[in-house]
Amino acid sequence: MRQTLDRGRQATEQTGAERSRPRPVLLGTLSVRVDPTAERMAIDTAIDAGAKLILANMLSLPPYPLTLMLAPEYATLPHEEDRDAVRETAERAAALGIATELLRVSSRRPVTALLELASEREAGLLVFGPDLARTPRRRFRAAARAVRRDAPCLVWIAPDG
Repeated sequence: MRQTLDRGRQATEQTGAERSRPRPVLLGTLSVRVDPTAERMAIDTAIDAGAKLILANMLSLPPYPLTLMLAPEYATLPHEEDRDAVRETAERAAALGIATELLRVSSRRPVTALLELASEREAGLLVFGPDLARTPRRRFRAAARAVRRDAPCLVWIAPDG
């Protein structure tokens, strides 16, 4: 029995090249360095698919209204994130010839912001990989559960997948 699938105008207006374009790989972390297995998974997938790698460092935005108005770049203090380690991950990927984009996103709800980013960028794979040694266990479990439940794409969660 045949089924007819109506995808609407948006799908019919795309050209063949646009449809075959690889969807980006999104590597997300929660203001800590990236787990080595997650980094390896994201980089290998981006290389195999010929896709762009988006590295998103999701920061929890503290409720400092005056700081946010006067100096938003200082709302997150240097000891509250591992910026250099995340930047090194992006540099390693770029050194392998992968088109890499490094994002630093501040939000009151960083996991929700990560899921919105995956949806907006039409990610093909979301690799969620904050370093477990630097992330509280309860926070990681809640974030991983939300990512698994609400992600609009395939999900790989470090360290076990």
